[in-house]
Amino acid sequence: MCKPSADVTSLSSIQSAQSFLTEICKMATAEAENSSSPAQPEEDGAEESRQEIVSPEAYIKHPLQNSWSLWFFKNDKSKTWQANLRLISKFDTVEDFWALYNHIQLSSNLMSGCDYSLFKDGIEPMWEDERNKRGGRWLMTLTKQQRRSDLDRFWLETLLCLVGEAFDDFSEDVCGAVVNIRTKGDKIAVWTSDYENRDAVTHIGRVYKERLGLPIKMTIGYQSHADTATKSGSTTKNKFVV
Repeated sequence: MCKPSADVTSLSSIQSAQSFLTEICKMATAEAENSSSPAQPEEDGAEESRQEIVSPEAYIKHPLQNSWSLWFFKNDKSKTWQANLRLISKFDTVEDFWALYNHIQLSSNLMSGCDYSLFKDGIEPMWEDERNKRGGRWLMTLTKQQRRSDLDRFWLETLLCLVGEAFDDFSEDVCGAVVNIRTKGDKIAVWTSDYENRDAVTHIGRVYKERLGLPIKMTIGYQSHADTATKSGSTTKNKFVV
């Protein structure tokens, strides 16, 4: 499982930070030498420790290509759907992503009826959003047994696909992803912006299936939000399958 690449960090910013840290360390070393008493010999290694330069990697965060928002939904029937949806946090660096992920509950520990949604900043996790209403989702339904064996692993890989821009030139078409915790079977879906963009949709589906490590014989389907919103039965017809 690959973490998002850190090569998005500017080389010039690292070099500037390195020069700045070098100057700070030189100043600190010179000040310490001037203030030290010649009658008191320094302990072995003290001079060397003062001149040690800490790598700027310890201070510089690695920016992501997009800013992201994590949402939480809890099904309280006394409230409206929108009132049940809460924004948890936003992030735009690799380090802040991991800090947030390691702080929240795993999906498998959520109560039935709860959702996590990760969407690009500015896009709300609902069909009505301008960026979503012409789109659809690659949907995967898990069995009850998979909540313990696969759910958390699949959801984390989904998040890494999003923040790591894993879908090549078609990553721009990705809006976000949702995990639904349900009694009958949990669901994970990747949302895209335009269900008519066949090339983008099918490429995202193939890459996503590969990243999850799903068997070749296992298929996942893509459904438009418009079809899902107007469906007459319990299932929605797939527009694409990989």
